[in-house]
Amino acid sequence: MWSGAAGLVKMFLICSNEGMGLEPDTIAKAILAAPGWARVGITAPNERLREDAALELARAITSEAPPWVMDDAQLKLAL
Repeated sequence: MWSGAAGLVKMFLICSNEGMGLEPDTIAKAILAAPGWARVGITAPNERLREDAALELARAITSEAPPWVMDDAQLKLAL
């Protein structure tokens, strides 16, 4: 799914955003609004299909997040 430095960066950006504004009710609504194939696909026996479904669910959830702005004062980390 998310591998290597690029995956780590994506996960860090999602997890480190303070005040992301996602409440459990918002997440639940986003999951239920996700395409049906993704909700079912998360339980598929095929690993690739599970990964695609998980990514689609993540997209549905993060699309509900309010937009956030990178702070120019934040230190840049070399990868």
